[in-house]
Amino acid sequence: MIGLLLASIARIATGVLINLVAMPFVHAGGTIQFKNFVSQLHSADGEFVQHQIKATDGSASQELRQPVRTSMSTSSGTFQFIRPGKFIWAYQKPYKQLLHSDGHTLYIWDKDLNQVITLSLSNALGTSPAAILFGSDKLEKNFSLHDTGVKQSCDWLKLIPKEKNTQFEYIDIGFQDGNLKMMELHDVFGNITLLSFSNIHKNPELSADTFKFLMPQGVDIINN
Repeated sequence: MIGLLLASIARIATGVLINLVAMPFVHAGGTIQFKNFVSQLHSADGEFVQHQIKATDGSASQELRQPVRTSMSTSSGTFQFIRPGKFIWAYQKPYKQLLHSDGHTLYIWDKDLNQVITLSLSNALGTSPAAILFGSDKLEKNFSLHDTGVKQSCDWLKLIPKEKNTQFEYIDIGFQDGNLKMMELHDVFGNITLLSFSNIHKNPELSADTFKFLMPQGVDIINN
């Protein structure tokens, strides 16, 4: 009796295993990967490369006007964040500039100009790309999300700001196996900012003290 029972269990287990192997892989689109990224990633650090592409008007005709895009600059650096609102976005090449938020105030430090600009974070984030990466998980309040298929081995989605008074027309985000890989920021003037991400560490132990901004001595401070 015990032998028959074990044999029956073995047949059932084998059948379940065969069915699991035969099941098709359910591929998650860009929107699902994005929502998982926002909800499951509470902190991160990594590296980025940024390409700035400027649009110039290629035609005098308003109706036939087609923007001609010319690559203008490339920069790179590192980032760290703890959601919501604490982040350090540090440009290292070709010049040093720091965007530093303690969760309440955004500090923009231009080392070459010896200048720090301060902004209220609530006003600075809004529907900006920083709100997507570093803000809360309530993004659908500010953006409409749409899957746009596969490109460059990534699953892409498009975020369209619901507010009309924003500098960005739309933002494309590419994920690969749940990992953030690229962002394309399209502003209302036809300019494009391309961001690629690498060496992202998910949910590292980052201290809140890391995001306390220490005002450099002797800088000009501009409060906005």
